Amino acid sequence: MSPDELTYLAVLLCSVPVGFLFKNAGPHVKQWGGAAVGLLLTLVTCNIHTLHSTVTIFCTWFIVKMSPRSCHFLVLGWTFTYLLFFRTVTYFNLPTPTPFTNAVQLLLTLKLVSFANEVQEFSRARKQEVASFSSHSKIGTIQKIPSLIEVFLYSYCYIGLMTGPFYRFKTYHDWLHQIDSQDIPSWKPMVTRLKPTPIFGVLFLAVSHYFPLDYVKQDEFYECTFLYRLFYMVPIFFVFRMRFYVAWIFAECGCIAAAFGAYPVAAKSRSGGGPTLEYAPLERRADGSKVNIEYDYETIKNIDCYGADFCVKVKDGMRCWNMSVQWWLAQYIYKNSPIKSLVFGSAWTMLISAYWHGVHPGYYLSFLTIPLCLASEGAMDSGLRRRLSDSGKLVFDWVHWFLKMRAYDYMCMGFVLLTFSDTVRYWRSIYFSIHLVAVFFLILGRVLAMTAPRSPRNSKEEKVEINKDK
Repeated sequence: MSPDELTYLAVLLCSVPVGFLFKNAGPHVKQWGGAAVGLLLTLVTCNIHTLHSTVTIFCTWFIVKMSPRSCHFLVLGWTFTYLLFFRTVTYFNLPTPTPFTNAVQLLLTLKLVSFANEVQEFSRARKQEVASFSSHSKIGTIQKIPSLIEVFLYSYCYIGLMTGPFYRFKTYHDWLHQIDSQDIPSWKPMVTRLKPTPIFGVLFLAVSHYFPLDYVKQDEFYECTFLYRLFYMVPIFFVFRMRFYVAWIFAECGCIAAAFGAYPVAAKSRSGGGPTLEYAPLERRADGSKVNIEYDYETIKNIDCYGADFCVKVKDGMRCWNMSVQWWLAQYIYKNSPIKSLVFGSAWTMLISAYWHGVHPGYYLSFLTIPLCLASEGAMDSGLRRRLSDSGKLVFDWVHWFLKMRAYDYMCMGFVLLTFSDTVRYWRSIYFSIHLVAVFFLILGRVLAMTAPRSPRNSKEEKVEINKDK
């Protein structure tokens, strides 16, 4: 493991005991103490580069203050423009930010864009209330526009500061004002969540030792056989998954220790977004005794390991990976796509996601391959799968799963190799196989769909599938 990876691991491990210290604290201690820990961590790991996040926060607050009813897109434009400057500071003879500064800036961008959206929704709802002389209540909305200090403390809260998960200001506010936090379970759900991490950790160390990424960048790698080169992307993506599985599970455990993001099961919370139904945070019987409430931590759940590995479709795999960020992308990017279509919306979202991750060409090559895979599997589903028997669908799904995993293996190479030359060199060495397979099945699926008799039932199923994607 590299020194940076060891530092990240130390931060994640320390967040668990720190979380237990804050769990039963009052709102003031949580708010100021959590920000103090986060700011200290930022100063230690980012040094002078902490100014990047500070400037982003203050300018965001200024935009929100000046235009609360239309601040969402303004803040989106500001934060993403600053990301470009942040990644090109060396062209202005400024020092290169540390990797930890980059992590802080990435998560901060998500939080501030979401915060601006929450303020905009609140301001518009307030205007509607005044115009209609009625009160409108919406689940998960803030009750007032936070002050600059409150936004500053939210931005530097140690929870999820460098590793995620992303969470909204409303989720943070609910944590500060949690009722009877001592009754919310932490140990049991945390231990349950931690169980697979030793296995993931050992597999990461073992496989990364025998299949190092640097070998792909050497000339001798391309002297190996085609099958070996094709196979090599499988352990590379496996190592990639194990690393993030461990990191995100520990990040979730830091939240669980502090009871951060804990909501009653009845609230039906979504990762990133929080509750989707009204809920009672505290219930008492007629005699005054408490009613036992079952809680979950779906709001801060960032990875579904089983789903990511064993779901059938590429689009389902995306929903199981970095789940809080996927919610952010769906909520603030996909829904606001300039052209309302599944293919363009997916491409637009993947382009923004690549930009958010960085300026490396490998990100764009990988992310922009996803829409092709989505179109291909959609075509085959409507052109072939729906015409198969139950046993035929089972075989189809197994083949689909295998190809989905190979597609992710293939795209991962761009994500880890980063440069255009290294990515294209590897893809060329395996003859751009996944691109060709995706194009082949896209054409085949559409040809089969044109030759298939359309029934009213199939038309309804297709409409339901499109609505689900939206």
